Amino acid sequence: MSNILALLRGLQFADGQFPSGGFAFSWGVESLAADGLLTRATWPEFLTGQMEHRWAPHDRPLVAHAFQAWQDQEALMELDELTEALSIATAAREGSRRAGAALLGTHARLGTPGAASYRTLVTAEKTPGHLPVITGLVLAGAGLDLATALAVSAHSAAQSLGSAAVRLGIIGALDAQTALQKIQPWLAEILAAPIPPVDEIGSFTPLADIAMMRHPFQQQQLFSN
Repeated sequence: MSNILALLRGLQFADGQFPSGGFAFSWGVESLAADGLLTRATWPEFLTGQMEHRWAPHDRPLVAHAFQAWQDQEALMELDELTEALSIATAAREGSRRAGAALLGTHARLGTPGAASYRTLVTAEKTPGHLPVITGLVLAGAGLDLATALAVSAHSAAQSLGSAAVRLGIIGALDAQTALQKIQPWLAEILAAPIPPVDEIGSFTPLADIAMMRHPFQQQQLFSN
């Protein structure tokens, strides 16, 4: 795939309008806002924390390892089971499964190599189909290089959080873009760093995890977690 085609394909998959299913999840943002723990002033710090302590040590290596193993279903299933074990919060675990299923379904319909066969395993409940694993699988199948795939993953994760915050009225659209632009130099450094081994994968975002655990008990719910 040429560089310009890879760029165009990456932009397509990172676009907020791409039907990945991510619009249904706030990943704790809704509950934190309801409790008054997340405001416009604290948004940049929150976004940075989620990307630094969740996406970078957890999603990034999972996406990378799945990308490298995209034609090996056994290896993908092992990564899926690892993601399941690392997902302590039920809402986060179910959200990752549902978002993964939505993304996988879209790529299966688009004819992305590897998507339909793995979807069969997920539908048969032989593997969970978690979002980071599916992301690595479908972006590799779509022909992207690893660097572009990881950039798509990073942008999608940050954009999903920002979109939830905008829809909840915590921040404005410009606030979301300003916070995203601010962390891009740091993200570029992380994207260029070596991929950690599987046994070093993990995350530490207790505030968001607890917020997702409490989400089912909210009286009003716009998002699924």
